[in-house]
Order: sequence, then C-alpha cells, then structure tokens
Amino acid sequence: MQTTVLHERLEAVEADALIVHLFAGMSRPGGSTGAIDRALGGLIGTLAERGDLKAGLGEVGVLFPTSGVAAPRVVVVGLGDVQRLDAEAVRRASAEALRRARELGAQRIATVAHGAGLGGLAPAEAARATVEGARLGLYRYGGDHGVEALWLVEADEARLEALRDGVRWGEATADGVELARELVNRPPNVATPTHLAEVAEGLARDHGFAITVGDRAWAEAQGMGAFLGVARGAGFEPRFIVLEHDPTRGKEPPLVLIGKGVTFDSGGVSIKGRDGMSAMKSDMAGAAAVLGAMRTLGRLRSPCRVVALVPATENMLDAHAYRPADVLTAANGVTIEIVSTDAEGRLLLADALVYAQRLRPKAVVDLATLTGACVVALGRGTAAGRFANDEELGGRIDAAAAATCERVWPLPLWPEYLDDLKSDVADLKNSSGKAHGGASVAAAFLQRFVDYPWVHLDIAGMALRDDAKGYQVKGATGFGVRLLVHWVTHG
Repeated sequence: MQTTVLHERLEAVEADALIVHLFAGMSRPGGSTGAIDRALGGLIGTLAERGDLKAGLGEVGVLFPTSGVAAPRVVVVGLGDVQRLDAEAVRRASAEALRRARELGAQRIATVAHGAGLGGLAPAEAARATVEGARLGLYRYGGDHGVEALWLVEADEARLEALRDGVRWGEATADGVELARELVNRPPNVATPTHLAEVAEGLARDHGFAITVGDRAWAEAQGMGAFLGVARGAGFEPRFIVLEHDPTRGKEPPLVLIGKGVTFDSGGVSIKGRDGMSAMKSDMAGAAAVLGAMRTLGRLRSPCRVVALVPATENMLDAHAYRPADVLTAANGVTIEIVSTDAEGRLLLADALVYAQRLRPKAVVDLATLTGACVVALGRGTAAGRFANDEELGGRIDAAAAATCERVWPLPLWPEYLDDLKSDVADLKNSSGKAHGGASVAAAFLQRFVDYPWVHLDIAGMALRDDAKGYQVKGATGFGVRLLVHWVTHG
C-alpha cells in the first residue's frame, strides 16, 4: 500500500472511500468533516443529532452519497471526547475506519489527518498517528494490506510539509512494526536463527549497517558458554547477530538494543506441556522487535549510533541437549548451575549483555519474552515489566512507553531476589525453582552480567493477541518497536 499526501479538496477526491471523523457530542462538524457535511446537505450532522452516527472512539458509520462528493462511500469514524484526544486515540480510530473501508471493497482510500484541527494535535503528529493506525490496522500476515493506495488529503498548502513529515515517520514506524509481526507470525521451521540472520543482512544492505553474524565456532571463540549451552540440542544452527548503525563513525558510545531470539522453545529437557506449545514460536518476539526498530531507524536515518544484538537459537532436546544440574560458564567467567532448561532466555541474554560491555555503551535495553510470572503479575496484553538499574534511564523508557502507548510498569530489582539463585556448585543458579517472584528473580539474574545503565523489559504478555482491536490485529503485535524508536530518537 502506497501512502501519499494529496493537495486537494476532500469532496473532489475520486477515491473509493473518504474517511472523516466526528467528536462525541458535536452534531455539527467543522473542518474537513464540515466541508463534506455541507457537500452532502447537512446529512452527517442530521444523522449525528438523531444518534444514527455514533462518535465513540473507533465507532464507524458509512454513508453512500449519490451526489455532492466524488467518492461513492463516506466513512465516518468517532474520535470520542475531544478533551481526551491524543495520538493513541487517532491510531485506534484510523485503524477501525480503514478496516471498514477495506471490508466495503475500497482499494483507493482518502482520509483526513485525524485530530489536526479541533483536536489540537500538531499536523505532523496527527498525520503520523493516522498513517500508523491505518497501516497497522490493515496488516495481514504475508504483507498484503488489501488496499492499493492511501491518500492523506489536505486543502491548506501551508500544512503540506508538516503532513509529509508525519507520513514519513508513520510509514517508517509501520514498516518496523510490520517486520516484527511478520517474523513472529512465521512458522518456526521458516523463522530459524539463520533466517533472522538473513533478515538482518537485508537490513544491513538496505541501510548501510555494519553486520557480524556469528556461528557456533564464533560464539565459542567469544566464550559464550551460556548461549551455546542452550544451543546444544538445537536442530537449526545458532546465530549471534550484531547489527550496527553508526553515523557518528565510532565517536559516540552506542545505545544497545538486545532481543531474545529463541526461535522455538520446547522447554528442552524441562519440556513444556503440550497446551500452548505452538505459541512458543513467539519466543523470539524480543529479537523481532529489535530488528523492526533497526528497520525504522534506518529508514529515518537516525543520527544516533545504535547497535542491535540478537542471540538466536532454538531450545530443543536431544542427546546433546543441556540438562538440569549442568554447569555452564558465561562469557565473563560466571558459572551457572542449571535448575531448569526452560529458563533458557536469560542464558542467551547473559552472554549478549557481556558482549555489550565491550561496546562501552551509553545505555542498554533488552527485550525478552522471559517469564510467565510477569504475565501473572501484569496480565496479558496489558503491560510489559520494566526493570532498571538506573532510574534516569528507567524514566526515559517510561516516557517512551507513555508516548507510544506501549505500556510498561516498573517492577522491583532488589538484592534479596538474588538469594533464591544461590548455588552450592556454581556462582548462581539459572532459576529459583519456585513459583513466586519469578520476573524479578530473572531480572536479578541478568543484572549479574551488567556494568552500565540498563533496562530489562519482560514482554512475555505482550507478544501475541487473540483478537483484533484498534490497530492491533490477531497474532503478533510487534510490541516494543515504537517504544524503542521513540527512546532512541527522542531520548
């Protein structure tokens, strides 16, 4: 789907459908909606007064005019209370409107930038949110949106430059989220560690990133015993991906993004139950989010130096697979007693966090579908758990989460959580083996491998959805891409 800013009067656009909006409690619309209302002889206002056109957030009505406008369909979407309008509301409304237009068979769709007038949003922000909502709401696995073109229509020439900038950001952001969704949605025999590496190599070619793809021998040379321990039973060969965007030519310390890349998690010898195991193809959602963020940052030509680290492997079981009671040695020499082979993600992250130390980073953020305990604590589809060893950095991540509505919630990282990881035969265990405090215990484990400002995001409850709502669709969410991009580009 191609998105274009069109300098034209909305009523004159020869699209298959026009999309305008209404605010709750306002039966006489203004702005672009008002222009369409006048062209239709006041029909929108009349239907709103009668209650036939609702204006609750995301509620959609359709008109089929025979005159007054060039398009055969007018889709009216509710933006809710004007006092509560923000970019998130625009994303949700835009998605619902575009999906309804697609259901009607529209291939060329014209829309206003929702909220840029009475809603009080800056034109660029309104355009970006409108495009993000449209693209993400129309997403289908395989990349076919089912719509040929989206036109963002504006009659005022003075606003065109700002709208084009908003569209540029919206398109770049949606590209990254869609990549993350595609990777998570792909079957695990397709989205293998090698496939993730090939995707990363494509990003490097497209955007001029530097790339290293480490194989098993490379990881052995790096001393990555924790990562390779998990990979021992894998059918598909592991890959450790290092992807770098460095417009500073090494002058600035990097921001480092780390994504857990377990392309399928059987649990290993500590095998999971059969119920829900197919969803374990999503255990690389952290890696997918990091690669998606790099795609967006490349498209935006971010001036910041950013390094992405993706330790990628399956967690399978065979005669070579690591076992409970094994002791692994991470790249910094820390020894780890294995209590559960289903606590594998933290082992991958441990060696990635050690590798990040060599880069002398300004800050590091990791994303991982790490613990079911975090889902119990915060719910599914509600928020990711946020752990930080640096409150200033934690606050910036919180601000990015609020700006993008990719919610996080701070959870404790107290020294007492390490007490449950004491081992008689190694420096620490990889799991407490207990039901309580699992998310914080896992974060405390990771902190043993960190000596820089760091945030850990446990996204276990955020990677998948069972239904479509707003700009979220059934399946992979792409959670974390927009949050990471906002943090990198806005601080």
